[in-house]
Amino acid sequence: MLFEDTYFTVKQAAECTFADRGSKFITFVYPITSESEIKPLINQLKTAHPKANHHCWGMRITPDRSVFKVNDDGEPSGTAGRPILNVMLSKNVTNTLIVVVRYFGGKLLGVPGLINAYKTAAEQGLAAAGIVEKISSDVYSIDFDYLQMNDVMKILKDEGVNILEQHADNTCTIKIAVRKLKISQTINKLSSLYNVTTNYLYSI
Repeated sequence: MLFEDTYFTVKQAAECTFADRGSKFITFVYPITSESEIKPLINQLKTAHPKANHHCWGMRITPDRSVFKVNDDGEPSGTAGRPILNVMLSKNVTNTLIVVVRYFGGKLLGVPGLINAYKTAAEQGLAAAGIVEKISSDVYSIDFDYLQMNDVMKILKDEGVNILEQHADNTCTIKIAVRKLKISQTINKLSSLYNVTTNYLYSI
């Protein structure tokens, strides 16, 4: 059972190669968290493989898996980016970019052949990268007086909260990651302490 605050993504970046009737398909898999990461990665691959005929890709981001894009890069519409994305959909992975670089081998594969080749290349890429389950969390900052350190730390320990950063002085700031299912409970407990403020920063 997939809980609402967990998601699947790739364990690491990976690369693998697949050949079909003379054409070479090189798959590159990247863990990403935002669309802004895509262009530099594609440009990097275009620089590394200037003689390749196509640099096709599919991506899916956000823990709720709602943002996705595809690019056929000159292949017939729907034969490259969509099959790559479909593999991500079938494996239920997000925060992932899969780029397939194709060197044309002289033989036309036809529409069904292309769809199958890009699907196979994406499947092999995901297998090489590995899939891992992650907890979707929100990151908050907590500000409080040093004298309240024990009270704050007790709540964080009781709630099993992951502390990302800590700055202690007369006034202290702690950055925490709270899994989505426990947010209201944890933040309410912290907010009930005198003079403790919590601010939502971003989701991971």
